[in-house]
Amino acid sequence: MSESPAPYRVLARKYRPQRFSELIGQDAMVQTLGNAIRRGRLAHAFLMTGVRGVGKTSTARLIAKALNCIGPDGQSGPTIDPCGECEPCKAIAEGRHIDVVEMDAASHTGVDDVREIIEAVRYAAVSARYKIYIIDEVHMLSKNAFNALLKTLEEPPAHVKFLFATTEVNKVPITVLSRCQRFDLRRIPSTLLAEHFQHVVDAEGVTAEPEALALIARAAEGSARDGLSILDQAIAHAGTDVTGVSAAQVREMLGLSDRGAVRRLFALLLAGDAPAVLAALADQHALGVEPSALFRGLLEAVHGITRAKAGGMPDPAQSIEEREAMAEWAGRLGHATLHRLWQLLLKGLGEVETTAMPMEAAEMALLRIVHASQLPDPGELLRRLQSGEPMPVADAAAPVPASMPAPAATMEPAPAAPPKPAAPGSFADLVEAISSRHPHLSQQLHDYASLVTYAPPELILHPRRPIDGNIAKALDEAFPIGWQVSLREQAGEPTLREQELAAAEAARRAILDSPMVAAVTAAFPGAELIEDQRSVA
Repeated sequence: MSESPAPYRVLARKYRPQRFSELIGQDAMVQTLGNAIRRGRLAHAFLMTGVRGVGKTSTARLIAKALNCIGPDGQSGPTIDPCGECEPCKAIAEGRHIDVVEMDAASHTGVDDVREIIEAVRYAAVSARYKIYIIDEVHMLSKNAFNALLKTLEEPPAHVKFLFATTEVNKVPITVLSRCQRFDLRRIPSTLLAEHFQHVVDAEGVTAEPEALALIARAAEGSARDGLSILDQAIAHAGTDVTGVSAAQVREMLGLSDRGAVRRLFALLLAGDAPAVLAALADQHALGVEPSALFRGLLEAVHGITRAKAGGMPDPAQSIEEREAMAEWAGRLGHATLHRLWQLLLKGLGEVETTAMPMEAAEMALLRIVHASQLPDPGELLRRLQSGEPMPVADAAAPVPASMPAPAATMEPAPAAPPKPAAPGSFADLVEAISSRHPHLSQQLHDYASLVTYAPPELILHPRRPIDGNIAKALDEAFPIGWQVSLREQAGEPTLREQELAAAEAARRAILDSPMVAAVTAAFPGAELIEDQRSVA
């Protein structure tokens, strides 16, 4: 009689780490545990925290194996590299070791469950070196259960170790945290996940495109378990396809929008072709692509272009064609335009996800971007205003996006003059000259000092607020001419800060009063003049 085939084990269970070397992305924790085991400096309680699927429970089981491993010869002590062949290692891996108790705190939350542990820790281990209690999702224990555990947790018998795992460490009482050695398990980087998935498909005898594995790694959001579950589904989705797991299949399975369609829609947005944009959106909706997924794809495109413009490393999930398109757009689009597109798309995504009419919200959001593409660039508008060139008037019906900044009155700072032995020609230059050596004093003179007399080496000031430091000494360090500084109650000129604010306000009023800006405000009711604080690359 033939034996029945072994039941299928999902990839997330089949490829659960059995050694610390298989635990990806947690090198710092493995090194710490290895040093502690080699030096015999073992804590009595460990707490592993992190997002789902990064290896918390697996780490707890590996620690249990490391502490109880006796080696193939039965004589070895605790080791960071358990053999996996001795009876304790096999029993712990199969979940049948009598001295390794694994408890789910989500279903054992009460004080009675903890009382059983407290009663049992008094007895020595039956066959293992240490009696180990693994409590998963420990934050689910009740307040009384935590309180009952505190004394035992602080002073457990030498043969007992506690291993806690939780995704919500903020819900664990500080009295418990202070009694544990804590390890924060990090999200696993997408590159490491993609490499891990490649090893898995190789072991399974399945072919997969690198781009498909990169997409799965990105969708996993740092969780190995989530990624293996998605990979399992992708392999099943591919079926008997000789090409294996393809990126197109993964996109279809995950409900991701087609990258090519996203790039075409992005180009139409930049061109300001409203009818074509609406038609492209309708085509994607007919194919089953959710509007929110389309907006996420557009946001990813803007992010990729911005990264390419900033010289960042390319995303491994991008195809060659996509990288070339990103590089081409990065050369044509400025930082201000990309940031404005990001804000408009982000606002549109929020509207699509919260409204009862996502398709209509998507159309309105994309049309808003189309109209924004027809508005004059703030930098170009400022240049025209300063040069007196005629300014094109946009469609009066086109709305002004809230995120689009109006031109600001800015002046290029004069280049710093090279240091000279003689005193600067003005008090403002003097304050600027000492800013590198005495920044705090320079700032106080700038903000609080009202100038009465500036006739080097004589300097008379009226301090609006107390000024710290020896002014004459600081000035002599920069310009050794024997400064004579006097502070008087006599009112002087406005402070340098007050002068700058007045100049900025005058420039602002001049722009607002100009005929061309008046035409802009008439064409766009409600438009405001704000200062753009962003740096220009």
